[in-house]
Amino acid sequence: MAVKDIKEYEIIKQYYMEDLNSQAYLLKHKKTGARIALLSNDDNNKVFNIGFRTPVNDDTGVPHIIEHTVLCGSDKFPVKDPFIELVKGSLNTFLNAMTYPDKTVYPLASCNEKDFQNIMDVYLDAVFNPQIYNHQEIFKQEGWHYELESPEDELKINGVVYNEMKGAFSSVAGVLDRQVLHSLFPDTTYGFESGGDPVSIPDLTYEEYLDFHRKYYHPSNSFIYLYGDMDMEEKLRFIDKEYLSKYDTLEIDSEIKMQKPFDKPAEVESYYPISDGESEEDNTILSWNVVLDTTLNKEEVLAFQVLDYVLMTMPGAVLKQKIIDAGIGKNVESTYESGILQPYWSIVAKYANYEDKDKFKSIIKSGLEEIVQNGIEKESLIATINNLEFKYRESDFGRWPRGLMIGLQMYESWIYDENQPFIYVECNETYAFLKKMVETDYFENLIEKYVLNSKIESTVVLKPKKGLVAETEKELADKLAAKKATLSKSEIDKLVADTKALKKYQEEPSPEEDLKKIPMLEISDIDPEPRPIKSQIREINGIPTVYYDCFTNGIGYAILSFDCKNIPTELLPYIGLLKNTAGYMNTENYNYTQLANEINKNIGGIYVDATLYPDAIEKNKFEHRVEVNFKSMISRMDKAFEIAKEVMLTTKFDDYKRLKEIIDEIKARLQNTLMESGDSAAALRAGSYFSETMYRRENYAGITFYKFIEDIANNFENVKEEVATKLKLLTEYVFRKENLVISYVCKDDEYDSLPGLVEDMTDSLYDKEPDSSILSSDKVEKFAKNVLNEGFKTSSQVQYVVRAGQFDTDKYPYTGTLSVLKTILVYEYLWNNVRVKGGAYGCSNFFTKQGVAMFTSYRDPKLKETNEIYENVVDYINNFNAGDRDMRKFIIGTISEYDQPRTPCSEGGRLLTLYFNHNTFENLKKERSQVLSTTTNAIRNCGSLVADALKEYYVCVIGNEGRIEENKDMFKNIYNLFENKN
Repeated sequence: MAVKDIKEYEIIKQYYMEDLNSQAYLLKHKKTGARIALLSNDDNNKVFNIGFRTPVNDDTGVPHIIEHTVLCGSDKFPVKDPFIELVKGSLNTFLNAMTYPDKTVYPLASCNEKDFQNIMDVYLDAVFNPQIYNHQEIFKQEGWHYELESPEDELKINGVVYNEMKGAFSSVAGVLDRQVLHSLFPDTTYGFESGGDPVSIPDLTYEEYLDFHRKYYHPSNSFIYLYGDMDMEEKLRFIDKEYLSKYDTLEIDSEIKMQKPFDKPAEVESYYPISDGESEEDNTILSWNVVLDTTLNKEEVLAFQVLDYVLMTMPGAVLKQKIIDAGIGKNVESTYESGILQPYWSIVAKYANYEDKDKFKSIIKSGLEEIVQNGIEKESLIATINNLEFKYRESDFGRWPRGLMIGLQMYESWIYDENQPFIYVECNETYAFLKKMVETDYFENLIEKYVLNSKIESTVVLKPKKGLVAETEKELADKLAAKKATLSKSEIDKLVADTKALKKYQEEPSPEEDLKKIPMLEISDIDPEPRPIKSQIREINGIPTVYYDCFTNGIGYAILSFDCKNIPTELLPYIGLLKNTAGYMNTENYNYTQLANEINKNIGGIYVDATLYPDAIEKNKFEHRVEVNFKSMISRMDKAFEIAKEVMLTTKFDDYKRLKEIIDEIKARLQNTLMESGDSAAALRAGSYFSETMYRRENYAGITFYKFIEDIANNFENVKEEVATKLKLLTEYVFRKENLVISYVCKDDEYDSLPGLVEDMTDSLYDKEPDSSILSSDKVEKFAKNVLNEGFKTSSQVQYVVRAGQFDTDKYPYTGTLSVLKTILVYEYLWNNVRVKGGAYGCSNFFTKQGVAMFTSYRDPKLKETNEIYENVVDYINNFNAGDRDMRKFIIGTISEYDQPRTPCSEGGRLLTLYFNHNTFENLKKERSQVLSTTTNAIRNCGSLVADALKEYYVCVIGNEGRIEENKDMFKNIYNLFENKN
């Protein structure tokens, strides 16, 4: 909808933005100077975002703590946690807030106009009028506080952000990122930790925290973004009347400063923690880093995206290969960070040695000089530009709303130049420019100008150190003990009283009259019908094809789904390895670099994955599939099928040099994932004790798979031939015509070419019986329950605590009520006990139609206490009581999970899932009706189901080695998660 002159705003720029099919506006609020950018279009998934520049000059994490705390109540909505009230009871498609090194943003999205308006109001009041000035308890809960339960106890520190950042600083990636930024930007905001260093967070006082909010959370420092199909004039008038008009212009110095050039390159050496099971040899991290130009130079920013991929990321990337071939590290990777004022490029070698430092730098510089002198392969440049342009035009961000991601891209230039919010969402001309530059020495000149002659350069070395976490914890314990020793009896009594007062504040519910101030939808606002099933089941050359006819802007989306349920059990872990090798190794017609160029030049991408589809009707049935996913312009779909066939049938797994490189990369990536997302790994492991589907997935995507990769990496020369042979054998078991089902998404008038492509491809698939003689057993072993109850020790400062259970689905059939119960438990019981009181950063739970119940915590300072909370959940359910308004809230919040918008690609995936699990529209409608009709009594009736699930003890924890040993009575088995024998 067009925006006319509104007296409260100055229209600085307005035009039709062809790239996004949107009417674009740039405005400024006359009274306050607030900046506003609008993208008006027909996208029903509406987005609002308000951001503030929030530079810092210390490591206390004040912007991060404010991000958490302003969402804990405001003047208009004085409940303790309006954010959670909204999550529980809105149809939002996105709701969160994020702290960056130089800005803090508060985005939301919803397809429902009334819901969108409600949440926008809550968010605006939260940032401008938070309750933090009235309740210091908010600062203590979310930031940090001293904890002393009784005068005899040890003095401790707790707080949600404090524990979140302890988890972040337990990851080598988190430590490295912090050190790299500090080394490159010692004089600017980027040299400090905006999220907060756990050592420094307790230095932040309540008054300093309030002062930060007073200074930066003002309309004069704000950047407001609206996107989608809405009455933009109405929204602008609302924002002015309710919020902006109540303020005057304020001079705020929030400018992000530039780092001055260095006299000489900086060098930083530090340590990162490893557990007792890891080796200090071959475990040093080397990082060489340079600052480039400015993010406001869009051509050069996108050009360096191209260079980073060609030089360091693509299979066979020329600079990366030079480092690997020099024997420096076992995993080499890069980071190109362009989301800050001065982008930087970082090249990292993991599993290296300190002695390699100078050689590492020398190889990089000499390699870059050689590349500049000899030139970059033109085919790789044009292929990479084509691939980036395809992704830009497609604008498929998966489950993230398109408008959300576009808005976040805008902030990457907008906060540095208030007149340039659109430079990274209008890139057609930029890609055209880069294509022209391929035939010149433009890219080589960029390397010489900004990399080889960078005025800001650093080398960071992180050395592994066993016992570092224990040292840090002892230092903190000694410091707190010393502090307590200096306190008088009255001061100790006050700390005890403050601890009790905080717990009392946390336990007291918000008054009912305040809760009613949070705007809510009615059940009548919800469509009683589920999303329709629009797939057509066709057959091509005897192959079932799940076809979805929809507008895709000329793109075709294909999934070749192969049954792998009956492969020998011995080959299960190889599924995970196949996912990481197919498409990244030599094939019959291409080496792996040429293959990458063919993919990037011709199609939108291809990858191999594996998925399990539990049957919705019969509880013990499931489909286990290996799937080849690819997408392409319809005009290039013949090339896409050709590449898919090449990858499936002709990959040369016996290129041992390349195989070793991939194994090392997988190992490094999995280690990082296990440290940063340990809740998912622990949940999969706990479920594998009793669930066959989770057992299968755990074998190729969980801790078992990590151990499989770790063993191959440690014994590669002895097992490489066996590994390559089994990978090839797996393809012969899987890629067969009789195993195949196809999913395809395109417009109906673009379907005609598909049958011929499928016939050609299926006639090439394996048809001979696989030779299983190399296997120790070709049996598909019958699954048997195996209760391991494990604790996996790491160097982390926090835990991921998982409790799993199994309920009898014959006695307790799955219903939509369990989805509502999940909402209640996650955002009421677990949130209040595990997060608010316990200090964990996150918590979750779910129930499945196969009878799995799961409870998890994320970056949790507790262990046994959290398990006790899980065990008490039955009492909570049995005594659950909620009024009609609360039940309506829980139901609406649950439905929002069902009604998330989908892209053509993701809808194709949903329809394939419905096909495999034999779900019908009638079943979906029945489950939705169960959700919409859930009552308090229905929730209480779930108590016996959860009791049934928890009657057996299934627990898995990943976390701090000392904490696990302290609670060893909880486990049958305790292991070091990482056993590096480099």
